[in-house]
Amino acid sequence: MTVHIIGGGLAGLAAAVELARTGVPAVVYEATPRPGGRCRAFHEPALDRVIDNGNHLVLSGNRNVRRYLDLIGAGDRLAAPARPGFRFVDLEQNREFTVRPNRGRLPWWVLLSGRRVPGTGPRDYLALRRLSKAGPEDTVAGVVPPGELYRCLIEPLAVSALNTPADEASARGLWAVVEQTLAKGGAQTVPLIARTDLADTFINPALDFLHRHRVTVRTGMRVKALEFEDDRIAALELDQGTLPLAPDDQVVLAVPPAIAARLVPGLTPPEADEPIVNGHFAIPFKEEPHDIAGIVGGTAHWVFRRPGIASTTVSAARGLVDAPAEELAALLWADVVKAFPDLAGPLPAYRIIKEKRATIRQTPADEARRPGCPTPYPNLWLAGDWTATGLPATIEGSLLSGFRAADHVRAAGASNGKVRARPRKRLA
Repeated sequence: MTVHIIGGGLAGLAAAVELARTGVPAVVYEATPRPGGRCRAFHEPALDRVIDNGNHLVLSGNRNVRRYLDLIGAGDRLAAPARPGFRFVDLEQNREFTVRPNRGRLPWWVLLSGRRVPGTGPRDYLALRRLSKAGPEDTVAGVVPPGELYRCLIEPLAVSALNTPADEASARGLWAVVEQTLAKGGAQTVPLIARTDLADTFINPALDFLHRHRVTVRTGMRVKALEFEDDRIAALELDQGTLPLAPDDQVVLAVPPAIAARLVPGLTPPEADEPIVNGHFAIPFKEEPHDIAGIVGGTAHWVFRRPGIASTTVSAARGLVDAPAEELAALLWADVVKAFPDLAGPLPAYRIIKEKRATIRQTPADEARRPGCPTPYPNLWLAGDWTATGLPATIEGSLLSGFRAADHVRAAGASNGKVRARPRKRLA
């Protein structure tokens, strides 16, 4: 049995890594010259810096991120900011504050005004529990009442995690994040930043791991069609020709939803999507800790700082994605300076990156359309952050989808006597 993984983004790489770990033969087909999907980095000549295509907020409670990085030997490539908690700059109120949950599960931090959002009381935080009881049709704004907690914490977290305006975003989707992080205490809620770049953290070590385990990653190999026979995938139609599959071969389809819908008859994944706008700015190289700041009432939602570069993210950026780059750069740099006043000065060299179809839109209606991993075809499995993982369309969800696809493949192979099912190692 060989597993053919179509798509070399994080979901496909996670499936390949998990299969390689258990000795299941696999081949990855990536249409572009370089694997990584949206999680990639490149040298930008205008800045003379290596920049990420986009910024991703990772939290210490993201257990699938931790598992993946540990498997590929990159567990040390994420850094925590020097300052504990979530630092926010509130431009509407001209103030700065830090939300600092205590490490344990008992949330005594809400009793201390210095750890809470200014203008909130302990009872306000019961709104987080309301998310746990949200129905499938509920939105974040429909569950959490308006006020300072909503404006300064819940809405920023919802928009960044779900890449959807909070008045449209699924409340259950946000609870999936809160349950994994804030609800388990501050030890699971530490924001993490790549020490160098996302490719050096998530992609290059995975490719090295796969190479060591003799998994072939074929780039520039676009699968343009799947050939079906007797309700199974019988061949892959590549630009380079037709690749027949053996009767016991399995296929993991880890491509964006629009491509998956074109390849698989009857598949109707979520169609709506949301853009993200990222800005990258050259700043002086200094030996200083990595840092992150949330922006309330500005243009940017988050500012990430590491030596030599400051990066910003605007999620659910419908109103900005068509604006000129120079206009966006001026707005975003103003937020960078508000977050880090020591960087005050003229607009430096910059690069604006617009992902017009960054993720699916994560409304209750769109959540209902997310398909599971199995398909009507017994040797075809779906992976991707847009599938029904129970998590938002994030790095964490993408990795989980890849791990689940690998589990399904192994189970199918074991039932056919082709592989010995080996349980996944559980990490704390």
